[in-house]
Amino acid sequence: MATLKVTDASGECKVIEAKVGLSLMEILREAGYPVAGECNGSLACATCHVIIGEAWADKVPELTDEEEDILDTVFNLEETSRLCCQILMNDELSGLDLRIPD
Repeated sequence: MATLKVTDASGECKVIEAKVGLSLMEILREAGYPVAGECNGSLACATCHVIIGEAWADKVPELTDEEEDILDTVFNLEETSRLCCQILMNDELSGLDLRIPD
């Protein structure tokens, strides 16, 4: 099974199992992380904002114009910020590291 390396807002880092085919949002929720995802992945909010590790930024699917528009509303936006509802887990992303911001 694929894995994700997750650092939460307190700085605690864990490696979790990640089922291929699910969105990162679904994986994080199933693992008990506080990812609101209020729009349930319909690209209408930014409550599933995460920061992708720099080494992985070019490996995740390209940012769409719609996602970029939503990310423009995020207060603590970083260069590798993404909406985790928009990234589907696949074998090539196994080991991906991400951070859940405050």
